[in-house]
Amino acid sequence: MKRLEEIVEKLESGSVSLDNAMELYEEGVKISKQCIEKLTQAELKLKKLSKDVNGNFELFEENKE
Repeated sequence: MKRLEEIVEKLESGSVSLDNAMELYEEGVKISKQCIEKLTQAELKLKKLSKDVNGNFELFEENKE
């Protein structure tokens, strides 16, 4: 995440060459995709969490038939 912030700062400053800006942009897109993937996985895991009768959280696995 820190690297993505650094990339954004460099691109917004306008102090990098066009070639360097393209490389930074591509790197930023890759990092962004990784972050989205991790967030999606976390969201799916949270959707599977549920409280049991004692108020404890359980992770419910989907039935695979």
